[in-house]
Amino acid sequence: MQDDLTLSAYNYDLPEECIAQHPANKRDDSRLMVLNTASTTVEHKHFSDLSSIINDGDMLVVNDTRVFPARLFGKKETGGKVEVFLLEFPSKDQQNKNCASATALIKASKRPRKGSTIAIDDSLSCIVTEEIGNGKVTLRLQYDPEKGLVESLQQAGQVPLPPYIVRKDGCTNEDVNRYQTVYASRPGAVAAPTAGLHFTEKILDELAQRGISIGKVTLHVGYGTFAPVREEDITRHQIHKEYLSIPQETVTQIEKTKLRGGKIWAVGTTTVRALEYGALATGKLTPAQGWCDLYVYPGFTFKVIDNLITNFHLPDSSLMFLVSALCGRRTLLDCYEKAIQRGYRFFSYGDAMAIIAAPQKKN
Repeated sequence: MQDDLTLSAYNYDLPEECIAQHPANKRDDSRLMVLNTASTTVEHKHFSDLSSIINDGDMLVVNDTRVFPARLFGKKETGGKVEVFLLEFPSKDQQNKNCASATALIKASKRPRKGSTIAIDDSLSCIVTEEIGNGKVTLRLQYDPEKGLVESLQQAGQVPLPPYIVRKDGCTNEDVNRYQTVYASRPGAVAAPTAGLHFTEKILDELAQRGISIGKVTLHVGYGTFAPVREEDITRHQIHKEYLSIPQETVTQIEKTKLRGGKIWAVGTTTVRALEYGALATGKLTPAQGWCDLYVYPGFTFKVIDNLITNFHLPDSSLMFLVSALCGRRTLLDCYEKAIQRGYRFFSYGDAMAIIAAPQKKN
């Protein structure tokens, strides 16, 4: 089996101190490694320099999903403590205006059984309607109809942080603000599309003033983004599904950009998966709405995106496979080694990488 398709070939040693526990003082203070695969050059900049590497006539596509307060803390009828982690934004019950349903993970000394009620606060409670297994259950949420579902969750829940970000008492006020992109507008994610965390309104305005189009897609990042890959042959890995929406407006913007010779910059791996999924059926991007299970690894032919802005990812992760498909596994690992040597910060609150990719040969 070739190394590019072998899990162990994506491992690298990362000192613990390189894992960012807090964001940079300002969003665009984060560092930016710029890789040009055509010239095989690497430059070291700051994210505030982003405008200097994007050409007039290019287009930026972002993921406008918003992380919702998916972590709830409550009590069983017996008084025992329970942690509820909603795996998806609850779906409202069309027949009952104060009820919604969701799949969740339950953590408790003794997990509540079917029919059990979990009290979260005065305006929110959950009833276990089905035990799925592996700690998962289906819940019926009952909330205050005057407050509504969004406000009830906002009041009762916490924004979940990735397991490698350590907090003594859960997320902080800083996390509530900084673990969202400035353009987040559609609640539904349990993890942030982290490449977008570096953007400021100022950077977006600078790009727009230069005539650089900014399009939006939605892909609600799911809990599966943290699921480890266990297959040594990475082609056997089963990728998780996430809900996506690609509006016609974005499709039209991309078509116009390509016609004038501009490049498409995807902000984050989630945006890549959304756009490339939208082009799977016909080879041409079309509007889409539904569940995305696109799995990208080396050998994939990109039909929509040209360049990528991303963070530095976990070893042996499907995110590394995707980035390697664009720039090459060995090149990516070399960049990661340079980043470690230069003190770059890794993972969600870490620094960023811009990949200017050489044109792929189309199949």
